[in-house]
Amino acid sequence: MNIARSDFSESVVPFVAPSPLLGDSEAMQVVFRLIERVGPTEASVLLTGESGSGKELAAQSIHDRSARRDGPFLAINCGAIPAGLIEAELFGYEKGSFTGAVRAHAGVFERAQGGTLLLDEVTEMPLDMQTRLLRVLESRKFYRVGASLELSSDVRVIASTNRCPLQAVQNGVLREDLLYRLAVFPIDLPPLRSRGSDVELLAEHFLTELNVQSRTQKRLSAMARMTLKQHNWPGNVRELKNCIERAFILCDQTLELAPLIHNAAARGGDATSDRERLDIRVGSRIYDMERSLIEATLDYFKGNKRRAADALGCSLKTLYNKLNGYSQSQECASS
Repeated sequence: MNIARSDFSESVVPFVAPSPLLGDSEAMQVVFRLIERVGPTEASVLLTGESGSGKELAAQSIHDRSARRDGPFLAINCGAIPAGLIEAELFGYEKGSFTGAVRAHAGVFERAQGGTLLLDEVTEMPLDMQTRLLRVLESRKFYRVGASLELSSDVRVIASTNRCPLQAVQNGVLREDLLYRLAVFPIDLPPLRSRGSDVELLAEHFLTELNVQSRTQKRLSAMARMTLKQHNWPGNVRELKNCIERAFILCDQTLELAPLIHNAAARGGDATSDRERLDIRVGSRIYDMERSLIEATLDYFKGNKRRAADALGCSLKTLYNKLNGYSQSQECASS
């Protein structure tokens, strides 16, 4: 689903970064040109890229360049909502339609009327819900849960995922017909490690924001600038921003990053140890491989579920659901 860099790399004049995205690298110039092209249209967009690479900011930038810019921009994390509640959150519900529905509630499709809706982590949506979503996207009609009145949908949908979409289809977690309905215009967000000098540019930007907020004049040390270039930033822009903020809080005048990154790596375990490797026998069931990977990742991060979820590329809610499923299957096996 990637778009070749050569498609848009021939222009001589660099694009100005579409706020709130920042970057001067060639990889981001491609992204900016794609956003400029698709923004004014009504095409559905599928944003792909690693966690923390800026997919929601890209969606906001597309919205800001559309005729819907004065309408609402809403984002919903499909992996953070329990399977039994996602329909109600998407389409709303009527009072008394289920236990606990003490009043009517408008879902995000209704609240985003005239604007843009981002379906984040769309590959985490249950398959039966994907079928209903496809029907709404094609018909632009939907019902609130428990309602008989059909409502119209005037919403531009942008979807995002940190998975490879085609792999998600092959793994049976994403409907192929929904993929091609969402991916009319795919955009792949590059990881921070491939963006060259953007790392320092972003670090300076985050530091400037913190200095303005706190009325200070803190700066990056020469060693910190070297660390910016040497670190791989597996958590991408989100990791960089958090690191700058932690260093800002800890320092009096000059930010140092190496100790923070070293301590984080130490908590994650020895990078050269066998704990980073997982041997899988050819012919193993996908269920068993997935369970082994999740359990090994949790062990690697010493039980820290949030860090394990980030490393696995899924939401914390999805990880909890997986673990609960393993626990239930074990109880059934022992009973």
